[in-house]
Amino acid sequence: MKTFKPKSWMLPQPVLIIGTYNEDGTPNAMNAAWGGQWDAKEIVISMGAHATTQNLNRCGEFTVAFATVDTMIASDFVGIVSAKNTPDKMQKTGWTAVKSDSVNAPIFTDSPMTLSCRIKEKIDESAEGYYIVAEIIDIAADEKYLCADGNPDVEKMQLITYNPIQHTYIALGKTVGNAFSDGKKLKCHYCSKEMSFPDFCPQCGSDALSNSGTGTQKIEILVKELFPEYRVERIASDILTKKNA
Repeated sequence: MKTFKPKSWMLPQPVLIIGTYNEDGTPNAMNAAWGGQWDAKEIVISMGAHATTQNLNRCGEFTVAFATVDTMIASDFVGIVSAKNTPDKMQKTGWTAVKSDSVNAPIFTDSPMTLSCRIKEKIDESAEGYYIVAEIIDIAADEKYLCADGNPDVEKMQLITYNPIQHTYIALGKTVGNAFSDGKKLKCHYCSKEMSFPDFCPQCGSDALSNSGTGTQKIEILVKELFPEYRVERIASDILTKKNA
């Protein structure tokens, strides 16, 4: 396994489009990757010294949209071109902007889903920028990107993620499993039989269950820590034997 020095390689990284109004009332957008969920109804974004940062200093309300395969080129454009130097920046994107119903910030209708937000706290504020902790006021989603149950369909959105290693954008793929569900399936290392994780112990009825094996992996780790000068290898049936062997 190759070891690298610390880098900004947290994966996957989102491609966030932050919408604000300039001092003259025109819409502005910037591309940000360093952001995520802070709490159930709050987000956090790392802001540098940008025209958007100046807009946020005047008005602590903004929107966050999510870049897609279709909006990739324009999304990259708003990340490399500043409104400070290119006043007609947004006209060149071809995006349509409308005012959010809940905050004083633009919604770009070319994006499938947009969060309307209000700054709650600024952390480590300096001339170079700050970290934003913001409250999500509401979420607007284009109806053509909704599931049958009325919620947004992430697959339909064709979102992209930023690859900080090769500096590319990657399209998110298909659904591969169900969260908080598929992990309940247990698979036998010997015969590959699968079964669901029980809700209660069949012996005593307790629900205090945990996913723990017989402990050979834990013993291997402990022995390596106790005797670092020796080579330690684990020999177990799931490693050396096959069914009917």
